[in-house]
Amino acid sequence: MIQFLSLSSGSNGNCYYLGNEETALLIDVGIGGRTIKKRLEDNGLSISNVDMILVTHNHIDHIKYLGSVADKLSLPVYAPAGIHQALEVHPCTKGMIKGCKRVIRKETFVQNRGVKFVAFDVPHDAVETVGYYIDFFGEKFVFMTDLGDVPEAAMEYCRMADHLIIESNFDLDMLIRGNYAPELKKRIYEGNGHLSNDQCAHALKMVIHKGLKSVYLCHLSENNNTPSLAYDSASEAISSMGYELGKDIKLFCLPRREPSPVFTFEEK
Repeated sequence: MIQFLSLSSGSNGNCYYLGNEETALLIDVGIGGRTIKKRLEDNGLSISNVDMILVTHNHIDHIKYLGSVADKLSLPVYAPAGIHQALEVHPCTKGMIKGCKRVIRKETFVQNRGVKFVAFDVPHDAVETVGYYIDFFGEKFVFMTDLGDVPEAAMEYCRMADHLIIESNFDLDMLIRGNYAPELKKRIYEGNGHLSNDQCAHALKMVIHKGLKSVYLCHLSENNNTPSLAYDSASEAISSMGYELGKDIKLFCLPRREPSPVFTFEEK
């Protein structure tokens, strides 16, 4: 049985768990080790089952506790060279993951403990940012948690996925009418920031296919979005392509500050 759990999703901290009885991985570690341990245990899972960490980029809400967790648990940390270079000088990870460092090449598959994964470029205003396509014992997942647009190369991975975890960060009207400084608004919506509800919906229309079983909307803004707005936008896109929500494809909004339910899938 494969289990997926969002431990936290948003600018307050990002961390996702994917595992089965044999192994598990974390994607990003933006929350503390004790919080991860407790949230896993509350759902009948164990942090001791985690064998690896994948890193999407070097922003603090994704790596704040990466150094301490990787060092304490001696977990390999996988990321492309540019991200690792940024981690070497970041205050949260400097000098803490040398023995755990695993440099991977983008667009090249890596295999560890039966899990196959590949990193691919997405546009975001970090030193380097990637999404991940993960073949987890036959179930195929795509994680894209911070990106200002969805490049065609990323869409190709989405078209092979059974499960898509994709950012739906902001509602454009809420952002424009909100209290953020003009420079911050521009940073968010201008291509290298975050994905809006409309952009997410457009991407779903472009990548939806018969093999896609579920979509998880992640990294929702606390100030510029609501779960209902994100959900309605994505559900309309899915329905417009002729798919029945809940029957053909399941759709979920991942909570910001709390863990999600545990989503389970049969291994192929």
